[in-house]
Formats: sequence, structure tokens, C-alpha cells
Amino acid sequence: MTVQTLAGKEIVIGVTGSIAAVETVKLIHALRRKGAIVQPVMSTAAQGIIHPDALTYASGRPTITRLSGMVEHVTFCGDGGSAALLLIAPCTTNTISKIACGIDDTPVTTFATTAIGCGMPVLIVPAMHHSMYRHPAVIRNIKTLASWGVGFAGPKIEEGKAKIADSDEIVLRCERAILGRPLAGKKVLVTSGACREPVDDVRVLTTRSSGRMGQELALEAYRLGADVTLVHNDTLPCVQNVPVETSGEMREAVKKYLKKGSPDLYISAAAISDFAPQKVDGKIASGKPVTLDLFPLPKLIDSVLKHKTRVIAFKIGRSPLPEAKALLARGAWMVVTNTPESMGAATGSYRVLSGKTKTGIPVAGTKEEIAARIWQEILSGMEKTGPA
Repeated sequence: MTVQTLAGKEIVIGVTGSIAAVETVKLIHALRRKGAIVQPVMSTAAQGIIHPDALTYASGRPTITRLSGMVEHVTFCGDGGSAALLLIAPCTTNTISKIACGIDDTPVTTFATTAIGCGMPVLIVPAMHHSMYRHPAVIRNIKTLASWGVGFAGPKIEEGKAKIADSDEIVLRCERAILGRPLAGKKVLVTSGACREPVDDVRVLTTRSSGRMGQELALEAYRLGADVTLVHNDTLPCVQNVPVETSGEMREAVKKYLKKGSPDLYISAAAISDFAPQKVDGKIASGKPVTLDLFPLPKLIDSVLKHKTRVIAFKIGRSPLPEAKALLARGAWMVVTNTPESMGAATGSYRVLSGKTKTGIPVAGTKEEIAARIWQEILSGMEKTGPA
């Protein structure tokens, strides 16, 4: 189940004359799955690429193709307007430059002038040929808009084109713009996923962890306005990804981060290897029994607990409460427990422990739902305890 982070929030989506306009139907669907109410607005050039009826069908609202005596731009994006965000996706160089110069000659640019004038959040998603994106005037105009507080998503530079950002990234940036940014100015470090310890040249020792829990916690931190660094073996949008494979690489990555200063929050959601074999050069021959000696590895969380930061630890086991309470006694700010059944699964059951709590607060659902609930508890705890 998708968490309705944008439930009841109205987003005006302005569509301009880029071929990437064909992606708009998918984007509108993605926003509506998050609970948003979407109102499309199109320039004349955009209507030559995709028909307004397609956006009307996707949004469930009549697409605005011209401004009338109903002053739609004021109703949605003016002082006291009903919209929470103006999203312009895709946005051409022509539209970027017009907005930066205060030129209103399309419905989209008029909506933009109105939204910027009243201080409403505005997010622009550029899409054009790469040479156009590199034009000095376009670069200057983007800087001008950014200085006014306008946000930008992408573009992706591929095949000589500045392509529209992926829908997932655009939705994330919309969430961040709308949700109030309670973590603005905060630095969050997350370790996530399984580590892979080499056995020989082709085999590894690992766990069933998918890394989904850590990823969802990192994405939720981004939605809430934090500067997020994620140490794992995958790639997520909108966060600083630090790729690692082994527990040793993860420890070194965290050590390097901590040398620059402590984060405001460290979330240890990774299934970091407790043991590693002595790697064998080549490939161990198959067909015969093999004995592996496993050697204990240093505990990463022990080194992080020495720093002045809030540490949210994870503890897995059949009866993890005693170990969780021991972690709290050693200085962890919060501990989240789960059972082995949650590892690698799309859903799970967890408990959030902090302070003098005895059994913790139960949290269950999809990993996205669980991450949202854990962050609710983190924010509540931060309000009660103040600065770290």
C-alpha cells in the first residue's frame, strides 16, 4: 500500500511544449497515487504534443488551456489560492526564460508569475536538448529562479538531451516541497542493506536483507527536508548515495563521513556482517564438503556511539527486547526491533523503543508505512529532548 503523503494536497501541473509532455499522464497518476489532487494547465505548444483530454482523463479535472474571466491563475496560485504547489513538468528553455523575466504570454507562465509573487512553492522540471540547457542565458535564468526559491528536479543528461527526471524523483521533490520540511538543516546518515563478504572469487556470505527498510527511512528523511546520505549497495534518487559491498567498506564510509562532523541522526538499518570468512583466491572446487572459518568483525555502531549524535539502532531476533534495552543503556537514542520474518519481506512488524519504555511502540505494515511511523516517533522524540 502506498502511503498517502499528499492526501488532500492540490498540485497545479503546468505542461509546456517539450516532447517529454508525453510522460505527463504517468506523472499525474503517480501524484494521485500519493493522494494529491492534480489540476493540469497547458501552453498552446504543449497541446500540439499531447491532447488536453489525456490530462483531463488522468487528473479527473478539466485541463486549463486558456485563462478566462474566472482568473484561474489567481484561484489556484494567487494570494489565498487553493493549490499547495505549482509543478511545471516538462519545462522548456523558452518557459524557464520567460518566467525568469516575468513574461506572461501562456497560461503556464501566468500561473508561474502568480505563484512566485505570492510565495507559493514552485518546482520546475526541465527537459530540452543538452546544448539548450548549456546556453549562458538559460544557466543565468535558472540561477535567478533558484535565488527566488524556485526548486528544480533534474534533468537527466542522456543521449545529448537534458531529459525529464523520473516520475519517482519528481514525486519525491513534490513531497519535500509540500510537507513542511521539519528536518530542514538536519543531516541524516543511514546505513542500509546487506553486506556481502567474499568467500572466494565467485561466492559471497550475506543475509536475506533487501535494504528496503533503510531505503524507505532515507527517502522519508528526504521528504521531511533533511540532507540525507545513504551508505548501501544500490542507488536512490534525491539522496547522496555511497556505494559499498562489505562490512569493512561500510565502516570506512561511515568513518570518512564522521571525520567531517557528526550527523544530527544516524540510522543503523543495515544488516552489517557480524562474521567474515578468510577469502580464498580462485574458486573453491565443488562436489566436496567445505569448512569455512568465520571471524568476528568489529561492531560499527560501537564507534558511532562515541560521537555526539542521535543513534537509531536496529536489533533483530526472536526475543530482541533485552538486547535493545542494553543498546539504550549504552547510549543509543532509539532502538527499533524486528523479527527474522521481516527481513527481505515487503511488510513487517517492528517495535520502537526509546527512553524508559518497557516494550516499545508496535509498528506494522509495508516498509514505507513503517518508515513513516518510525519518523513520526523520531520527530516526536526530537521535540521532547531538544538539540542533540
